[in-house]
Amino acid sequence: MLDREGFRPNVGIILLNHQNEVWWGKRVREHSWQFPQGGIKHGETPEQAMYRELEEEVGLRAEHVKIIGRTRDWLRYVVPDHFIKREVRGHYRGQKQIWFLLRMMGRDCDVNLRISEHPEFDAWRWHDYWVPMDMVIEFKRDVYTRALQELSRFLNRSVPAVRRSARERVSQNSLARPNEKSSVTESDSE
Repeated sequence: MLDREGFRPNVGIILLNHQNEVWWGKRVREHSWQFPQGGIKHGETPEQAMYRELEEEVGLRAEHVKIIGRTRDWLRYVVPDHFIKREVRGHYRGQKQIWFLLRMMGRDCDVNLRISEHPEFDAWRWHDYWVPMDMVIEFKRDVYTRALQELSRFLNRSVPAVRRSARERVSQNSLARPNEKSSVTESDSE
């Protein structure tokens, strides 16, 4: 389902822990990291799509999170042609997204990357709030920056910003060992 301009309606999810760190997922069999996101199905509201995608990609249900805010309008990004399947080139241009800021009310062990038969992520970590702007693939960078900036007004100012290195504070779950946590080095996140 594309709009007249060739953009697919989509939701993006920024999930915060109680230190205002963001959930950051590693795409299956790739060395790229991103926030959870996914398409809005016909008849779904953005909020319904967000909860569905959150469960499909991260394994969290509504009781594990609290909605803190959302973007006012659609944020768009254009996908470069070499990432677009040949059969949809000329029609599909990219994504238009409503972004949600969620607070994790559950525990890290509630995350289940294997809940879907076709997982999106094979590892995850908590990261400082602003770091994803510099780490996401180039064509999504502007949308990530705009979403993080717009939603930053909802951050709980009473929670101290905790600055730690990746070696000191990383949660990573792998598909091979879903209940085992291991460290990720700085070089793993580049």
